[in-house]
Amino acid sequence: MSVKIEELKKQLKGLNSDYAKIKDVPAAKRAAFGKELNAKKQQILDQITKLEQAALDADVKPIDITAPTAPNQPIPQLMTSDHGSRHPLMTELDRVIEIYQLMGFDIVESRQLDDEFHMFDSLNFPKDHPARGDYDTFRTEEGFIPPAHTSTMQNRVLKAYKHNLEQGKAIAVAVPGRVFRNEDIDATHEHTLYQCEGVYVSTDCNLGQMLGILREFFERYFGQTLKIRTQPGFFPFTEPSLEFLIEKPKSIGGKGAGWLEMLGCGMIHPNVLKMAGIDPEKYHGFAWGGGIDRLAMLRYGLSDIRYFESGKLRFLKEFK
Repeated sequence: MSVKIEELKKQLKGLNSDYAKIKDVPAAKRAAFGKELNAKKQQILDQITKLEQAALDADVKPIDITAPTAPNQPIPQLMTSDHGSRHPLMTELDRVIEIYQLMGFDIVESRQLDDEFHMFDSLNFPKDHPARGDYDTFRTEEGFIPPAHTSTMQNRVLKAYKHNLEQGKAIAVAVPGRVFRNEDIDATHEHTLYQCEGVYVSTDCNLGQMLGILREFFERYFGQTLKIRTQPGFFPFTEPSLEFLIEKPKSIGGKGAGWLEMLGCGMIHPNVLKMAGIDPEKYHGFAWGGGIDRLAMLRYGLSDIRYFESGKLRFLKEFK
């Protein structure tokens, strides 16, 4: 079965050359060509997922609940000398936190249940923004919201650390936490994941400083010098908004070619600063947010994000 998976992965890599041809396709046919490539890619990913899941399921041995055993004694099949292992997401989360602390950032943990104000209003979301709908955001019967991003903490962080600005110091805070998305689950999408937010405010900060901080973080994380680039993005709470990319690191098999989109970022919107009682004419800030799950997938060469929430012992034992 592993041979079949390797063949499919080779086919997946082979699609890269086809993607490179998109620019040569006539404009009228480009959308259809790209749609066909994406369909092929998804079909291959689905096959890989099914084969990997079948391999995991084949390793599970059923327990014979009719097996004789003495009273109050453990069933023999359950006896084990294993003491468990640390979840890879927790390992990578600690690594991310350590790097930001070494860079001088305070750490504030995110919440797992929040409200409309911090999720949307404080972040400059329009009243009719589609993300406010139940189809895009989880809600409890009481109207609370399991946060879809760690940005829900921006208003709290800005208010809690505003005294830094009054003392002539910058606000520099990283916010790790678990977030929840109303997603259709597949190999690259999950309803529960981890993120880390970064917030920085001072009298004179700018995009150049933000790119320097992000570059320093990823170079420390991957242990090598990296090229970076940005492309335009859109987030209601930043203006301008950017998507931050790094070259594929050699430490995970990269050869200096290809780019990886790592996170969204930008200058904090003046309305967000105002909502926290900070004068946008006097102070400027930038913020970013990226997924811990994506970092872990890259570091360990994983092809399916669902492994993290699966509870599969065979998977978890690989990280002892």
